Amino acid sequence: MASPPDRLELKNAAMISILASVAVVLGIVESFIPFAVAVPGAKLGLGNIMVLTCLYYFKGRDAITLILLKTLLTSFILGTFSTFLFSLFGSLASFLVMFALLRVKKGLFSLAAISIVGGIAHNLGQLGAAALVLGSTSIFFYLPLLLVAGVVTGFFIGVASTFLIGSIDKLGLLRPAGGTP
Repeated sequence: MASPPDRLELKNAAMISILASVAVVLGIVESFIPFAVAVPGAKLGLGNIMVLTCLYYFKGRDAITLILLKTLLTSFILGTFSTFLFSLFGSLASFLVMFALLRVKKGLFSLAAISIVGGIAHNLGQLGAAALVLGSTSIFFYLPLLLVAGVVTGFFIGVASTFLIGSIDKLGLLRPAGGTP
């Protein structure tokens, strides 16, 4: 018989659930902001504040769980299968680069820089999904606009995450993954 989860596992599961819930709420709030007028299809990515925070404090598998929960729930509430697919590809691409940058040499890159690279990877992942769905690479003509959007929104998300993580650190609620930053 399997042993019951320990206190730390339960705390982590609860925190991941809270972060995922906040990410979904931020996604819903974001749907009311007409950001896509400037760059069609682009979003602020407010929920990614929670993803970056999760990557900072928890293991990679925890961040993947949060990403899947956020993507599924937000797509069920606001989107279609294609928005789910695009979001999933973008989120996984973003996760891979942000996880690597956070873990390779902790403290080498600012959260804003990590988030910018994550925003760019997210847009590349989405374009890759669109190219698969459309069966054409012509969608990549849109890349320059999305790169600019990825840099701008990535910077914003990184700065917001820095403030959130600073507040969590002051409260002593969590410890960074892999020890002290």
